[in-house]
Amino acid sequence: MSAGTTNSTTSSIRVAVVDDHPVFRLGMVALLSTLDGMEVAAQASSVAEALDVVDGDVDVVLMDLELGDGSGVDATRRLLERHPALRVLVVTMHEDDESLVASVRAGARGYLVKGADPGEVERAVRAVANGEVILGAAVAARAMSFMAASRRVGPTVFPELTDREREVLDLVARGYDNASISRRLVLSPKTVRNHVSNVLAKLGVPDRPTAIVRARDAGLGLDA
Repeated sequence: MSAGTTNSTTSSIRVAVVDDHPVFRLGMVALLSTLDGMEVAAQASSVAEALDVVDGDVDVVLMDLELGDGSGVDATRRLLERHPALRVLVVTMHEDDESLVASVRAGARGYLVKGADPGEVERAVRAVANGEVILGAAVAARAMSFMAASRRVGPTVFPELTDREREVLDLVARGYDNASISRRLVLSPKTVRNHVSNVLAKLGVPDRPTAIVRARDAGLGLDA
């Protein structure tokens, strides 16, 4: 069975749970195991383990955002590069807009806060497995307003940058340091440093202050 082709009326939805908190992970595994038409195919506590155990036979991955060896956003992106038909449902403590948007941009098809009740988890897994995009009630309304506001950063601004690099540059232009950017985008500090270095190189500027001036001249970071 290929990922994303599950028909819940004829076969089980194969789920992988990726979370570095054993109690939550095992609790989620126990919950999913009680649901009709679902099968826990794998579980992992880190990015490395997720990349090792999630294969093309998994339909849905429940993904935490903070893992011991990296970010669930990066894990989502890397898994989808390997298995494009895979569905990722983020299940996290983070309710902020930036974490949601970073997850969706990485390819996640759903986003739940860990306080979601068992019924909401079940509905989300089944919806994502069937190709729907689903947001938990705790974040849905705010997500819509954030996505509308984020359209001000158009793809024609600094086309030599990737979407992620442009996003980092926008935050740099707003005055955020690397640690703050790391928290807002749910990326490791090393990844943020690499993005900033790439931005400076691609823009041909010698330092961060010069990049800020260039960015603001182009319309980024002006709502700081």
